[in-house]
Amino acid sequence: MQKILTEKEAEAFLLKNGFKTPKTEIAKNLDELKSIEKKIIFPWAMKAAGSKIVHKAKIGGVILNVKNQIESQESFDKLSKIQGFEEVIVQEMIIGEEAIIGLKKTPEFGLVIMFGKGGSRVEQEKDIAFRVLPITGAEANSLIKEVKFYSYLTEKNINISLIKDSLVKISNLAKKYPHITELDINPLMINDKQAIIADARISFEE
Repeated sequence: MQKILTEKEAEAFLLKNGFKTPKTEIAKNLDELKSIEKKIIFPWAMKAAGSKIVHKAKIGGVILNVKNQIESQESFDKLSKIQGFEEVIVQEMIIGEEAIIGLKKTPEFGLVIMFGKGGSRVEQEKDIAFRVLPITGAEANSLIKEVKFYSYLTEKNINISLIKDSLVKISNLAKKYPHITELDINPLMINDKQAIIADARISFEE
């Protein structure tokens, strides 16, 4: 049996384990949405959420750079029409480059860790590299440098040590929770100051 955490549950789990997530609020209706304006400043990222919604971006379930109340209400109306909709996740917009990090269970090696270029075109671009767990900081650096995305990150003066630290933390997480079968953080938003999880999915063996 597999237990798949919702985005809200996955981000709460990762926050508890030392990762950073954006300011986040939940709205089930327009009244709740309006009250969020006092808690999170615009622009927002808005996402459709529900127990049966998994790959939000593929079904139009993510709307970025929502700038004001009118746009937020229009976005809520659009997202609420998606099959399986239960609520909207509202997050502060994070500026940075999109990476993907995570864990995959393989028959040969058990859990392996991955890093690469994130975003909605991960499957098309396939700029991802893997390592067998556990990894050290030096191995994390080697993994980062293996992908083409690394050259772009250095050109943009992205803080590579933040990615290295995130990979080592993921490696430690796999040791602490051996029942994880899959973990996808996509995107991990990285800039010169911070690495923040903007979306996550985790599966456990029960």
